[in-house]
Amino acid sequence: MAVSHSEVKHVAELARLTVSDARLDELATELNGILVHMDVLARLDTSGLSAPSPAPGCTHLRSDSSGPIPLMAPREAFAPSIREGFFTVPRLATHEVTEAADAAVPTP
Repeated sequence: MAVSHSEVKHVAELARLTVSDARLDELATELNGILVHMDVLARLDTSGLSAPSPAPGCTHLRSDSSGPIPLMAPREAFAPSIREGFFTVPRLATHEVTEAADAAVPTP
């Protein structure tokens, strides 16, 4: 199975790569070489082989679990004030204060 220029362009588009027409021959040759190598590997007789096991002394697998990570500083240290569990910050001076905006912000 030979890779054509249109297939190289299609793969490049899928990978969101820009390939110049000058490189199409080179890339098609490289992809064809990879496919030939994969074909050789696929024809190898592996029926007598067992599944590979970890090498001795390697890192043993552990369960994938994590607990809460404590903060180095309390939450309150990250903002000027906290109200109802949320950080409150000063209003930006560049924003106009309107009655509708004031009504949307609950007062303590």
